[in-house]
Amino acid sequence: MAMLEVRDLHVQFRTDDGLVKAVDGLSFDLERGRTLGIVGESGSGKSVTSLAIMGLHRSSDKGSGTEVTGQIRLDDEDLVSASAERVRQLRGSKMAMIFQDPLSALHPYYSVGAQISEAYRVHNKVSKQVARKRAIDLLGRVGIPQPTVRVDDYPHQFSGGMRQRAMIAMALSCDPELLIADEPTTALDVTVQAQILDLIVDLQAEFGSAVIIITHDLGVVAELSDDILVMYAGRMAEYGSAEDIFDDPGHPYTWGLLASMPRIDEARLDRLIPIKGTPPSLINVPPGCAFHPRCRYAGFTDGRSQTDVPALRQVSPGHLVACHLTGDQRRNFRTELDLEETEASAARLTQGEQ
Repeated sequence: MAMLEVRDLHVQFRTDDGLVKAVDGLSFDLERGRTLGIVGESGSGKSVTSLAIMGLHRSSDKGSGTEVTGQIRLDDEDLVSASAERVRQLRGSKMAMIFQDPLSALHPYYSVGAQISEAYRVHNKVSKQVARKRAIDLLGRVGIPQPTVRVDDYPHQFSGGMRQRAMIAMALSCDPELLIADEPTTALDVTVQAQILDLIVDLQAEFGSAVIIITHDLGVVAELSDDILVMYAGRMAEYGSAEDIFDDPGHPYTWGLLASMPRIDEARLDRLIPIKGTPPSLINVPPGCAFHPRCRYAGFTDGRSQTDVPALRQVSPGHLVACHLTGDQRRNFRTELDLEETEASAARLTQGEQ
């Protein structure tokens, strides 16, 4: 049995403009010791999914306009139907989250050490001295220099990378079994990004945690993830191992994401190819396949892309794709796409030599 099981998850927000279907029928599993990368453009439902797992927008909140349905099972305990108090007990102790913006997630009026200590004391009956020692130990383990001194500093006295390390220390204070990192390297320079990612890998190996990395950066998921879930308009477009997604992607949206990503493992002489158009409004999601207005292959499905929501189909063991194209069509179009890129590169090289 998987440690985390998500089944038919729906998260909807009622607004003055209409009903926002932020997550629309998402299902996946995650086992201990493995890392799942969730990728997609802004507005695809990645962060909403993570907040739903953490119970940070609950259907029981009266007047909130938020509705969460489906199942989120953590060690076979359903979090959607659990009481708010029970979810609070699990949050921090059994599951924890590293938020996207550590400056806004950390309280400006309390020292970093005090906030880590508080997170630890909520779930452990220990003295302030013991909690402070735990905070110093954690700051040292995540690479904060002079932790005995910096433990009394405030968030504004830390650099962006140090604040993110402090957030990781706080998340790990109670040795959680599930760690969710929402854009953990946003706004950090490349060197610090690499350090943060290496830190997450090392800590996962030490604690044996299951990890969810939520990002729009395919380079991050290539570095960390065992499995990858590609989201579009609140739904799963593709799911598979990292090898499946990078070596044999099956969805035109995934092709677009990969074509727009710079790579160092292959020569690329032409410009990166962006996905045309913009993500749809989650209030007015296009009928049928939500990606069809931006998909160059939508005309090859006999109109089904405009009318029918594609079902997830297994194209190889553990590799799921939600697309109306047949297997032969996908292979042919993928071959044509690779040929186009090769010809464009050759043409650009010829122009450069002239």
